[in-house]
Amino acid sequence: MAIQEGERLPEASFEVLREGVQQVSGAEVFGGRKVVLFCVPGAFTPTCSARHLPGYVTHFGEFKQRGIDIACVAVNDAFVMDAWGKSQHVPEGLLMLADGNGHFIRALGLEMDATRFGMGRRGKRFALYAEDGVVRHLAVEAPGEFKVSSAEAMLEAIG
Repeated sequence: MAIQEGERLPEASFEVLREGVQQVSGAEVFGGRKVVLFCVPGAFTPTCSARHLPGYVTHFGEFKQRGIDIACVAVNDAFVMDAWGKSQHVPEGLLMLADGNGHFIRALGLEMDATRFGMGRRGKRFALYAEDGVVRHLAVEAPGEFKVSSAEAMLEAIG
């Protein structure tokens, strides 16, 4: 079953590229903070690169003005997430989190099977808003859709 609003995010460990691959805990990302976490099925994929991540880059300042941090997660490795972030001109402070083995995505109950596309097990396209690690808003896209997890939709949903 997928995580629900009002529930605490599961324990997590992500990888980021900072002078080599480093581990970042979920407590570091979510603890004591307001965070929008959005998940893309894959770095460098069409909708993710043309619309999903660019929307959060464009609206990054609006989230920051509201005291909300932004993090992007995908079932990709830290090297891919770093290269994708650079190619998309991701501002400093927008975290590009690698969940290479999909442990966090599985713990959320938001995994999808993309093997028919040659991508293996990935995260569904979603966005969530959490305060101190508790989910306050969750927006999961229907297969093939891109509506409720956009930066614009999240800004509207969390007011």
